Amino acid sequence: MLGFDPKKTFEVGRDVLTHARQVKARGKAAHSTWNKAYAGWRKAQPERAALLDRLVARRLPDGLAAALPIFAADPKGIATRAASGKVLTALADVMPELWGGSADLAESNNTTMEGQPSFIPKGKQTHEWKGGPYGRTLHFGIREFAMGLILNGIALEGLTKPYGGTFLVFSDYMRPSVRLAAIQQVPTTFVWTHDSIGLGEDGPTHQPIEQMASLRLIPGFDVVRPADANETAAAWLGILERARPAGLCLSRQNLPIIERGRGHAAAAAGVNRGGYVLLESSTATPDVILIATGSEVSLAVAARDELEKSGVGTRVVSMPCVEWFGEQTAAYREKVLPKAVRARVSVEAGVPTGWRDFVGDAGEIVGIDHFGASADGATLFREFGFTPAAVVAAAKRSLKNVATKGK
Repeated sequence: MLGFDPKKTFEVGRDVLTHARQVKARGKAAHSTWNKAYAGWRKAQPERAALLDRLVARRLPDGLAAALPIFAADPKGIATRAASGKVLTALADVMPELWGGSADLAESNNTTMEGQPSFIPKGKQTHEWKGGPYGRTLHFGIREFAMGLILNGIALEGLTKPYGGTFLVFSDYMRPSVRLAAIQQVPTTFVWTHDSIGLGEDGPTHQPIEQMASLRLIPGFDVVRPADANETAAAWLGILERARPAGLCLSRQNLPIIERGRGHAAAAAGVNRGGYVLLESSTATPDVILIATGSEVSLAVAARDELEKSGVGTRVVSMPCVEWFGEQTAAYREKVLPKAVRARVSVEAGVPTGWRDFVGDAGEIVGIDHFGASADGATLFREFGFTPAAVVAAAKRSLKNVATKGK
């Protein structure tokens, strides 16, 4: 047992110092042995070595955008949760570092990449879920908060990209882990489906009303709500490119796949800017601007058709991510939402909080400031005022507000 003189501060005996310094020599020898083995591995496994180099450098794979599926225009469409599942499956071979799962809701969240094995002890395999220690499908169980922490831990390690899913309303259970992701700025992707009253008969307990606005209040956190299948693919690309914490909010119900290209809507690549002009006004300067997110974009598109028929020049702006839009230059934001056009309507199936900043004093907000009800999604949208007719009426009120208040 070593004795220390209490009158001396930070005393280290010579024998202790000699013993400790032997660690340096042992470490140098061990490092040399490891380096030889590592060099041999790199020579024998050049493809894996190149993959490791890319992961260490935090680079995305070449051809990532080209791997994303392109969805044909379809008025019946598909749910954005289903589109997200197809995107994940398409990325599986391109991004071997991408892996994730769900808190007991994989089939509802569409978070399972088709054909990929489970991350599961071999002794726990089932008839349905096969895998092992290198599987890519994570089964978190009914533990949303713990799932969030696990995802953050994986993201902090740095070499792989994790995602995890549940219903949007259950993001409340996850909030501390989401907040920690934002504080640490780790690239965790939270996949939240059933993003509005459109989920239907589960009723007020499962219908997110205040969650979108609440999540947008978290500093350094991106909330992305795509309007259709192609916006969903573009949203995944934007999230992966930014490599920071994000929540992807997706619909349960089918959404029309918007026709894009010359003479139609703008390309879904505009998602990367957070907000973009989806459909332009027939007039040089719009009379009114409709700003919508997610499933409500199709309502704005239908309302635009009606307003244009009545001679009201109407621009539709899709705003999938407020945070990404806020990062754009002032010139770009002015181009999309010119200050001169004061007649504006926002449309989102959630609380109105935050939208006054976009519509201004003469604008109108189509939202919901109470909890939902138990009925099918179509009935709830109709009864709670999420219809093209309601958007048209709001646009006319905004135009009247501008005329009354003066320009």
